[in-house]
Amino acid sequence: MTPSPIRFDPAVRAALDAGAPVVALESTIITHGMPWPDNLAMLERVESAVRDNGATPATIAVMDGTIRIGLSAADAEALAKAKDALKLSRADLAFACAEGLTGGTTVAATMMAAHGAGISVFATGGIGGVHQGAETDFDISADLDELARTPVTVVSAGAKAILDIPKTLEALETRGVPVIAVGQDEMPAFWSRGSGLEAPLRLDDADAIAQFVAMRTQLADYRHGGVLIANPVPVQAEIPHKEMAAFIAEAQADASEHGIKGKSVTPWLLARIVEITGGRSLATNIALVENNARLGAKIAVALTGR
Repeated sequence: MTPSPIRFDPAVRAALDAGAPVVALESTIITHGMPWPDNLAMLERVESAVRDNGATPATIAVMDGTIRIGLSAADAEALAKAKDALKLSRADLAFACAEGLTGGTTVAATMMAAHGAGISVFATGGIGGVHQGAETDFDISADLDELARTPVTVVSAGAKAILDIPKTLEALETRGVPVIAVGQDEMPAFWSRGSGLEAPLRLDDADAIAQFVAMRTQLADYRHGGVLIANPVPVQAEIPHKEMAAFIAEAQADASEHGIKGKSVTPWLLARIVEITGGRSLATNIALVENNARLGAKIAVALTGR
């Protein structure tokens, strides 16, 4: 019989066994989001933000074919330094485990692993969605279907702003995924607090979100998908939407010129935008991930209290 490919960090296992709040964190931001040693420093800050708000962080990744639910300090450093790590989604998670490979987990793969581990709250930067031009190339992230099927509350800064946000919202509505903006009526757009689009739903704090999630779980009798929380980046860290749109357009034109396609599109665009903005987008990205980690921890604490 094939041994389980899942390995728990002792601190995460102890928290889950005690019924204490735990927040899952993804790892593509480490393997594909920024270079060493910035990626490790960011992970440490994000995990500290979860701990400081009363929960245990569980960064999820695949290392040598094993799904790690929580990383030791040595594991985190090894992952941050890893060369040629894969970008793993639902379609290739089992392949990486079977072949003994290493990779960062996307939103979809992290949701799968978190749910399997008994973790119901997950904090990330932004979700994938419908890419620009998807009406011709059908480039749509697996994150959307994962949100429709897997009962995890995902705290994000909305969909990544390089995407077609109106179409992404339409796709989420079609799939029955609640999209909740935190503390405002406008949908945030990752680096920017506003997108010019009305948010489908609004709640103002972690307690209200926990109440909603608990009610939805009760009504659906556990047979339901996830919830997307759209948490705007802090005011002092944002890049305004109109300014950001020009940077994104330049990066997308460059990607088209270089023939960037498939899974390479998002990390390539994010890296190019860091160059175009002189590092401003990276600082904003770090700020919004930390902000989401804080809110995710507060939601996990509130859910545990229920």
